[in-house]
Amino acid sequence: MSVPSVAVVILNWNGKALLQQFLPGIVQSQYPNLQLILGDNASTDGSVAFVKASYPQVKVIVNAHNYGFAEGYDKLLEQIEADYYVLLNSDVEVPANWIQPVIDAMEADAGIAAAQPKIKWQKDKTQFEYAGAAGGYLDLYGYPFCRGRLFDTVESDTGQYNNQQEVFWASGAALFIKSKCWTAAGGFDADFFAHMEEIDLCWRLKNLGYKVIYCPDAEVYHLGGGTLNSNSPYKTYLNFRNNLVIMQKNLPLNDAYFRIFIRMSLDFIAWLHFLLQGKTQFAWAINKAHYHFLLNLSKNGAKRTNRQISFQQHTGLYPYSIIWAYFIKKIRFFTQL
Repeated sequence: MSVPSVAVVILNWNGKALLQQFLPGIVQSQYPNLQLILGDNASTDGSVAFVKASYPQVKVIVNAHNYGFAEGYDKLLEQIEADYYVLLNSDVEVPANWIQPVIDAMEADAGIAAAQPKIKWQKDKTQFEYAGAAGGYLDLYGYPFCRGRLFDTVESDTGQYNNQQEVFWASGAALFIKSKCWTAAGGFDADFFAHMEEIDLCWRLKNLGYKVIYCPDAEVYHLGGGTLNSNSPYKTYLNFRNNLVIMQKNLPLNDAYFRIFIRMSLDFIAWLHFLLQGKTQFAWAINKAHYHFLLNLSKNGAKRTNRQISFQQHTGLYPYSIIWAYFIKKIRFFTQL
């Protein structure tokens, strides 16, 4: 029986220090049919020269410009042939045998399109990591959260999520996807630039009838904040804008605008919170996000597919408001939902 080919693709932009820290472990990855590829978004910090000189086993593909996370990967994967792509952030530490368990789980079910391993925090490996933890979920109004992380409350890993499970979305920090499914879904939406493009992709895959899973038999350790930290108004802008876009693109039409109206109303509460805290740059980021969302309603509406499955049918949906659960009911752990 042939071994599926796997391409681990790391997208880099001026991340030489991260590559120096994490690439030594990545090149020790154990898998019998593996390509290691660095895709560079026109870095100016010597990243490419460093990798070429230090790791000749890593293939380097250089993009002409900094296309961001979404379009950067789109352009890279057009040039790579493999049965599986693994999109790996440059700030992820991996053990040697982190690939095989996920591939085995995906090979066992032809309906699985994408997956993620258990993602823990590189600075404290007893804790889950914010950006992926034990698999992603959405609530009734499109708010993303994770098993192991509700808003800023991150759980310790005590084995409570050691079961393989279908989820709504897999984290882009360590995203496994069958290449044929990447092509069928059309890859990332380049207009996202960064943030939530993996949720949009996973939602489109689910609307096509595929599954997205979390595989606890492999784990990786994500540093997080390697490009945009949590104190960046630009990150706030991208998150608020892109979250509305994924709802418009992927919800059934009879559902979309009602839920978007509720979501934008909830965003107003976040805007008011920032304003009262004196964080006017973050309040302005929400204004800008809503403005650009409304400005591009027609453009993003044209991206809708004809195969939107009822939102309530999807596995990984929390059928209530995570805002209400967290801030009003004071629920802090996924197991309490």
